[in-house]
Amino acid sequence: MYKLFFRLVFRRMDPERAHHLAFRWIRLAARIPVLRTFVAAVFAPRHKELRTEALGLRMHGPFGLAAGFDKNAVAIDGMSMLGFDHIEIGTVTGEPQPGNPGKRLFRLVQDRALINRMGFNNEGSLAVAARLASRTPAFRTTVGVNIGKTKVVPEAEAVGDYVKSTERLAAFADYLVVNVSSPNTPGLRNLQATEALRPLLTAVREAADRTVRSRRVPLLVKIAPDLADEDVDAVADLAVELGLDGIIATNTTISRAGLTTRGDVVNETGGLSGAPLKERSLEVLSRLYARVGDRITLVGVGGVENAEDAWRRILAGATLVQGYSAFIYEGPFYARAIHKGLAARLNNSPYATLADAVGADVRKKAAAA
Repeated sequence: MYKLFFRLVFRRMDPERAHHLAFRWIRLAARIPVLRTFVAAVFAPRHKELRTEALGLRMHGPFGLAAGFDKNAVAIDGMSMLGFDHIEIGTVTGEPQPGNPGKRLFRLVQDRALINRMGFNNEGSLAVAARLASRTPAFRTTVGVNIGKTKVVPEAEAVGDYVKSTERLAAFADYLVVNVSSPNTPGLRNLQATEALRPLLTAVREAADRTVRSRRVPLLVKIAPDLADEDVDAVADLAVELGLDGIIATNTTISRAGLTTRGDVVNETGGLSGAPLKERSLEVLSRLYARVGDRITLVGVGGVENAEDAWRRILAGATLVQGYSAFIYEGPFYARAIHKGLAARLNNSPYATLADAVGADVRKKAAAA
């Protein structure tokens, strides 16, 4: 039904307009108690065998919504209602900003992909913090907060901008993510170099600890798939050195390799997400797990279209898995289908729990080498 609706309605609409329309419907449904309970019963049935512990948090399962969909923390209950086990809001910047001018979101339907150059459009850390502070949750869910650099802030002053967001948002975050990997903010990816990343992560960690004294707020970093393998290793080593809680692999790519879509849309600037990102994202994840093992939590994202993709991420070392672009193409049953498929794969596997399966393929390859 949804795929027919997508072809007849959403595909004919501007992608960003379609996003806002669907977003309004989700938010509206989540505001009506009886309706949201019914929707959750249909789209978010729980599987006990998928219960997950990660980052010191207990979750219904391992599958969450990646940052970018709910930039301003306005649909946490709505996305939880649709079955996502954790919701990562943002990217939130220190100051509000409109993002890049439109048109800035493009569908590559043949490739089941998106190109976006949104540019961290959001209401800013002060407004998002106020919204989170006043929130009364309808569902128990884990909320991650993804923070990035305000575009007008010079690269040399980036640390202070991230610290500002941390001080405002850390108290409301079940976990905090430092985003240094979007291709749509000039100079941002330069912060992935370890000489720039070390002082940034150190400052954010100190700010989180200073702001929230009652608990440790888990801190993760999100990296790009376009990093060279040696740079992936360097980030992994730095994460262990600094006692980081996790790495999210990966953000969007600037590569256009392997696309079947033709025409000017392929040449649009911005980050490519969706199915074409699948294999490189998996490679980066496997490499990270081979480097860090179980010392930190890995989150696999990029081209996760179905339960098999999610299962491959877990076997490659991901404790948590996220999706976004495939939700646009699969619709509201997306998370439900992944949960059902994951439960079936786990029950048919040699592993007693999901935790036992994490990294199993990487460990097998290492043992065979």
